[in-house]
Amino acid sequence: MSVENDSSQVQGLAAGSGFQTFPVAPGYRVNVRSGPGTNYSVIDTLPYGANVTIRCQCDGTTVSGPYGTSDVWDCIGNGRFVSDAYVKTGSDGYVANSCG
Repeated sequence: MSVENDSSQVQGLAAGSGFQTFPVAPGYRVNVRSGPGTNYSVIDTLPYGANVTIRCQCDGTTVSGPYGTSDVWDCIGNGRFVSDAYVKTGSDGYVANSCG
């Protein structure tokens, strides 16, 4: 899932938060879960064309998506997680601090 990172991939910093914002894979409505894995409840669904602000990242269930297969989960809010396999970070590893 190695992709060169360029300025078009990183949407910027969320207004004053210091956290980076990244696009979700085009054409996908991504499930937001209550924890870092598919065994956690779906609590929301992101709309097509969404961007997410990654607060931190952690390991969880391995998921295959448009950006490869990954066990990295992105925390996008308090108790809100999406699989990194659906987020265009330009990396197949961590791009934010580890959660917790």
